[in-house]
Amino acid sequence: MGFYPIMTDENHKNRLPPCYGIIPARYGSKRFPGKPLADILGKPMILHVYERARRCPQLSSVFLATDDERIRLVAQKWDIPVVMTRTTHPSGMDRVMEAAAKLKLPTDSVVVNIQGDEPALQPAMLTQLVRPFSAADVQATTLAREINATQVGNPDLVKVVFAGDGRALYFSRSPIPHQGQDQKNRFYGHIGIYALRMKVLEKFVALAQSRLEITERLEQLRLLENNITIHIVVTDHHTCGVDRPEDIETVSKIISGIT
Repeated sequence: MGFYPIMTDENHKNRLPPCYGIIPARYGSKRFPGKPLADILGKPMILHVYERARRCPQLSSVFLATDDERIRLVAQKWDIPVVMTRTTHPSGMDRVMEAAAKLKLPTDSVVVNIQGDEPALQPAMLTQLVRPFSAADVQATTLAREINATQVGNPDLVKVVFAGDGRALYFSRSPIPHQGQDQKNRFYGHIGIYALRMKVLEKFVALAQSRLEITERLEQLRLLENNITIHIVVTDHHTCGVDRPEDIETVSKIISGIT
């Protein structure tokens, strides 16, 4: 499901620019310190994310970007390619850019920012994410999934509203759009995985943090506030990010059901 014509994977692969996945991971999460190394069914969380990302046929390579020696050592133990980055990055996207520059990724490539706290990620979601880049005017994409009204009030679940052509209008931790007394709106939860052309990623990190980005604590708003279009791809695939220790049990059940 999405806002772009369905084509065969082979046709998409032939028309797509080279695509690379980078997983930003930091140790110092306020809500869940050490989150990337959390044990899920006998494996560190970052390994689940890496293994699933590697199963996406459109990604030429997948790398881990971190500033923490503990994460680097665990990644090396599991043969995950690692790029060490600075500790001062204000967002995961900034970390991804440093890693992409160090890797000397091609200037015409698409860089996929794969959140390190999405261990239930399904490879088909990454395929959906990069497919739109067969069109030359697409600058950035991200995923969303329809959610129910009971989920809208959760500030850990970012909501998104978008135009009929898939252009993102706003992301928020608050419930959007407003639900009137006699209205029955559809609500969409954002899945924090992004794909950007290399030139857009370079522009992103050159921009100062934006007002709404800081207010909402959502890096993608830096793009919208600077008139860079993000296209939303709606997916039917289910995933669950890990924000707090209590999310591990939920994610473990999902992984057990889809592995």
